[in-house]
Amino acid sequence: MLATLGLDATAEAVYRAMLAYPQEGVSGLAKRLGVPEADIRHSLEILSELALVRPSYEREGRLHAVSPEVGMEVLMARQQAELAAQQLRIEASRAAATQLIAEFADLTPSASSPGVDQLLGLDAIRDRIASLARDVRTELMTFAPGGGHRPESLEASKPNDLALLGRGVRMRSLFLNSVRNSQTTVAYAAWLGELGGEVRTAPELPTRLMIFDRSTAVIPVSSDDSAAGAVVLTGQGTLTALCALFETVWTAARPLSTAETSRDEGGLSAQENTVIRLLAQGMTDEAIAKRLAVSPRTARRLATDLMERLNARSRFEFGVRAVQRGWLPGAD
Repeated sequence: MLATLGLDATAEAVYRAMLAYPQEGVSGLAKRLGVPEADIRHSLEILSELALVRPSYEREGRLHAVSPEVGMEVLMARQQAELAAQQLRIEASRAAATQLIAEFADLTPSASSPGVDQLLGLDAIRDRIASLARDVRTELMTFAPGGGHRPESLEASKPNDLALLGRGVRMRSLFLNSVRNSQTTVAYAAWLGELGGEVRTAPELPTRLMIFDRSTAVIPVSSDDSAAGAVVLTGQGTLTALCALFETVWTAARPLSTAETSRDEGGLSAQENTVIRLLAQGMTDEAIAKRLAVSPRTARRLATDLMERLNARSRFEFGVRAVQRGWLPGAD
C-alpha cells in the first residue's frame, strides 16, 4: 500500500507491527512477522532513513515508530522534494541541450566540423529535407514552433506525410499551444492523426528541428529566419542530446486532440507556468509573445492576469511573491 511512498512490503509490515506492538524488539517482530531478524534490521534501517522510526526517549537502545499522521506527512514531503529536484534536473538537461543547439546554430557558413554539414538558402534546405525524408525508415520527430501554419504549407506537406506513414514511419510532431487557435492547423493534425501520425502541443519550443531515424538532425542557423541557412548534424553525441531533448518536451506536451484545460496543483496552466518562468528571466512582453507565438497583447494580458492574482504592483514584487506561492523555485 505504501510502495508509492518508498516503502517495500517488509518495511511496511515492520512499521505496522511497531505501531501495533510498540514493546516488541527485533526478535519479537521477527517472530510475529515470520521473517529473519536480518530482514527486520534492514527494514529498520529503511524506516530510519525515512524518519518513520526514531530512538525511543523511554527505552534506551530501542526504536519508536512515529505516528502515521506525522510519518505520512514526512514521506509525502520527501516525495514532493524529490519530484521538485527531478523537475530541476529535467530543466537543467533541457537547458543544456538547448545550449548545444544554440552552439551549432551559431556556426558560421565557413565553419567545418565532423558531423556538421552547412546548408545555405531555402532551396538547399528543402532539397536535403526531401532527400532525408525519402530515406527515413523508422521515425521522424519534429519541432514546429511558430503560430498557426499557412494552409498552403500544410497542404503541400500532405503528400510527403502520406508517403511516410504509408511506409510505416512513426511521425511525431510538436507544435506550440497557440496553434490550437488555428482551425487549419487543428484540421491538419486531425487528418494526420487519422492516418497514424502523432501531434502534441507545448507552451514553448527551443527551435525548429527535424530528427530522422535518430541519426540525422536538421536545425536552422537562425531562429528568426529559418530559410537563411541550416546545419545537418550526424554526430552520435549530438543526436543523443537532441533526441533526449525531444523526448523530454514530448512527454510533458499534450495531444492536440485534447482540450487545453489541465492545471497543476497551483491552479496554473502549462502556458501560465511558461509565462511565469519567462517573466522571472526578465523577458519583455514582446519577447514572451515571440517565444509563445502569440500576439504581444495576449502576452501582456497573461502577464497582467498573473500579477493581479498575486496582487503584485511590479514585476520584481511578482517574482518575490511567485517564489513565496511556490510558482518558482526559491534560493537559499
